[in-house]
This record gives sequence, structure tokens and C-alpha cells, in this order.
Amino acid sequence: MLFQNGKLLVRQLESKDNFLLAKWLSDPLVLKYYEGRDNPFDLEKVNKKFYQHEIGVYRCIVEFDNIEIGYIQFYRLDHEERKLYEYVDIPDVIYGMDQFIGETNYWNRGIGTLLVKSMVAFLVEQKQADRVVMDPQTWNERAIRCYEKCGFERVKLLPKNELHEGEYRDCWLIEYH
Repeated sequence: MLFQNGKLLVRQLESKDNFLLAKWLSDPLVLKYYEGRDNPFDLEKVNKKFYQHEIGVYRCIVEFDNIEIGYIQFYRLDHEERKLYEYVDIPDVIYGMDQFIGETNYWNRGIGTLLVKSMVAFLVEQKQADRVVMDPQTWNERAIRCYEKCGFERVKLLPKNELHEGEYRDCWLIEYH
């Protein structure tokens, strides 16, 4: 277990979780916001993307009230990301994170806000992060509202930053500092 905050628990990804990821990442409702509806995952694709060892990427499962409901990952920004986000000359410890709630009946219940606030606290307290960044697509207003409730601020527009459903989409660089 990485951390727990009330009914919320975040633990490291285990090999048995590949079935959960395949279930969530083949659901069009989830794919609309994460990866794209034109990019569903089966077990083979999940195993390739989520179980290749990448140094410094921590992949985790989110549980709420002992039920696995989502995924979160965090990582210290590498040189390329620092360059893209214009943090090259900033000596701060900067972490990025990405997440989704795969069980859609847990959407709109405040769990995403609890998850983001809890992960930011973990990164600041346990990993000594000075900043935490994300880059949500600009049209994903629900996620952006959640992140702003958690103390993130829009820093910069990243034009055509992410391929999603066949087109490159604009994203916001958002930052908790």
C-alpha cells in the first residue's frame, strides 16, 4: 500500500490487475476521456503498456471502500518533459501524474477530488515534490474543475499536444505549486 485516506487506498499495480485495466480501457465511457474510444485495450495491449518496466514510473490501483475503482500513475519529470513544459532552468522537484476512475458508477461522487488531493499530499510529503503537473485536454472541463478544486492552476496552453480519437488536441499544462 502506498497510502490510505479514509476509504481511499492507493496501492502498487499487481500482475492480476491487468484484467481490471482491460475492462476499464475497453469501456467507451472511460475511453472518451482516457486513451480515446478508437483505442480500446485488450489484455495483450494492457500488458504491453502497463507492465513494461519504466524507471521512475509508479503505476497504482485506486481502491475505494475495498473495491478497485481506478488507476493512477506518477513520475518525476524527465529532461524531455521539463523541456516541453519549460521547466529546464527550474531546479524544483517536479512530478507528473495521470489518473482515471474506471468504474463509472463512482464518477461524480467526489472520489476524484479526494484521490487527486491525496496523491498531491503524498508527492509533497513523501517524494518532496515542489510542483505537481498534469496536462488534461482543454475540452475535459469536468476533470479541470476537479483539479482546480485541488489547488492546480492553468499555467500554459499546449497546442496539439495529445493524439486523441484521430486528432491532436490542445491541452492545458496545470500545476500545483
